[in-house]
Amino acid sequence: MKRFKYAEIASILGITGNLFLLVIKGIVGFMTHSQAMIADAFNSAGDIFSSVMTYIGNRISSKPKDKDHNLGHGKAEYIYSMLISIVMFVMSLYLFKDSFYVILNKETYTFSKWLIIVCIITIIVKSFLYIYTSRVAKKYNNLLVKANSKDHRNDVLITTSNLISCIFAYYGIFFFDGIVGIAISSWILVTALELYKESYHVLMDKSISEETKKRVYDIIERHEEIKKVNHFNSTPVGYRYQISFTIFVDGNLSTFESHDIANRLEKEIDKEIKEIYLTVIHVNPIELKEKKKDK
Repeated sequence: MKRFKYAEIASILGITGNLFLLVIKGIVGFMTHSQAMIADAFNSAGDIFSSVMTYIGNRISSKPKDKDHNLGHGKAEYIYSMLISIVMFVMSLYLFKDSFYVILNKETYTFSKWLIIVCIITIIVKSFLYIYTSRVAKKYNNLLVKANSKDHRNDVLITTSNLISCIFAYYGIFFFDGIVGIAISSWILVTALELYKESYHVLMDKSISEETKKRVYDIIERHEEIKKVNHFNSTPVGYRYQISFTIFVDGNLSTFESHDIANRLEKEIDKEIKEIYLTVIHVNPIELKEKKKDK
């Protein structure tokens, strides 16, 4: 399936790109004692973990349904997304503490042209990764890839701030380095909370959106034979939903006729709404009041 294939490519590119950035950021950061660059290196380490989790989660969620998992393995995508968010949260607190320490103790670092070069390389690499992953995430509605895409976008902005702190350091203004370190950790924290919230909603079986529900009802209203609808329920299955509801039709219809209405409706919904994985419709008879004949 293309969705899982492109998610796998995105994760491999993320691992490769971030590993390269981790090495050059780590070397230059520790050589110059730049807290902002060291924080950026830790951020790349977190990005590698995120990409690895994306790869593993994508592998598991792509497995078809079996006798033990009747609805497939789609929720693995959200379990691994939640793991990524937790690690990002812990890392953000650690980086915040170190950056705050730098400001309080007025620590300085050695300016180097390599700080500028590494920032420029990072912005180029991360911009490429962001463009690719955002397209894949948008096209295939993949939360894992979406999380990576947000991470790459954040890194472009973060490293741009890092570049500005390097320019400040050239003129002997070092306190901005710690401020950028705090900004980076805060950004990671916000991203982690957003990702956690999105994963949590799916794992806790959040209902389908009102917009999608309305689209379902719009399709139902095309069928004049359906007199009433109730007991609408939805359950997330990976990145899509299983829905079920009860329709009421004329009790004078034959069993075949009433179930044919339901079958046609199921096919229409599954065909027109991509967010729907499976539609289950229960059919109940309803007694229609006959009009009185004119005397």
